[in-house]
Formats: sequence, structure tokens, C-alpha cells
Amino acid sequence: MIACYPGSFNPATIAHVAIAESAWQQLNLHRVDLIISETALGKQQQHSVPSAHARADALRTLLVDRPWIGVVVTPDQLLSEISAGYDILVMGADKWAQINEDHWYQSVEAKQHALGSLPRLAIAPRPPYDVPPHATLLTVARQLWGVSSTGVRSGRRDWQAGNSDPFGLPSQS
Repeated sequence: MIACYPGSFNPATIAHVAIAESAWQQLNLHRVDLIISETALGKQQQHSVPSAHARADALRTLLVDRPWIGVVVTPDQLLSEISAGYDILVMGADKWAQINEDHWYQSVEAKQHALGSLPRLAIAPRPPYDVPPHATLLTVARQLWGVSSTGVRSGRRDWQAGNSDPFGLPSQS
């Protein structure tokens, strides 16, 4: 089985890697593809630099010792399109809450169709957000639940995967 794990990964965090590893181990997956949209829905302004392809290259370098992780760049934005053809869709509980917001869809029917077309879900905890009962709850260390790329960009360099600087973040003095 193959899973997709969409995200901006700007930059990749220790939580991103832990979630991918949890899905791979818990679900006995052959591969987990980290998928970056060329233009992330709702993040067009925030994530134009570095480019999706530069982030993908940095991920490939960072994850070279994990041959079961693939890195894919896609023009697709909707999770229903990104996850087409995959057995499992991996995400955090915050993303699950976000994709259930009505404003992303043209109608109630469009929302039902998009959510109904998703593959099996594997969701990482992220309080205060709930994990739906039909999803597999991923086991992720509690201390990683609040880790975010936003936090890394704001100075929490210890949250960055590899503790390196592949994206040219400004140093904290």
C-alpha cells in the first residue's frame, strides 16, 4: 500500500518526519509520498519562496536515508485530486478540520463529493482538533503535536527536520 502526505513542508519539521514514519510503520506501507502543491491552496502568498521544486529537492536530500519516502510536486491543490490513486491519505487533525470548512467548496454537494472521494485516512493528533472515528489515529509523540513549520520560520530551529538550514532561513541572533 502507498500513502500520500500532502503539505507545504516549508520547511520540513521533525513532526512531519515522525508522522510519515508512524504511518509507514503502523499501516505497513510500502511507500509514503510527501506531496507539495506548486501553489498550495490558501497559502499562495505564504509559500511562493522557496519554490515547491526547491522544497522538494531539499526534502529528497534530507530524507535520502529513508528510501520508503517519496517526494512529489503536483499542480493539484485539492486533497481529493492529490490523493487520487493512493491507498491512504495522511494528514494532521488540524488539516482534517480545515478541509471540512464549507468555504473551500462551491456547494454542500461539492464538499460531500470531495470528502467522499478521499482514500482511507490516517490522521495525526493535533489538539484541540478531533480525529474522525473512521480514520486511523497515528501514534505520534505528544511533544510533537504542536510542532509546525510556522514555528520553525519564527525561530524554533530545533523543530526543523535535520536541524539544518536548506531553505536559507534567517539566523536567530
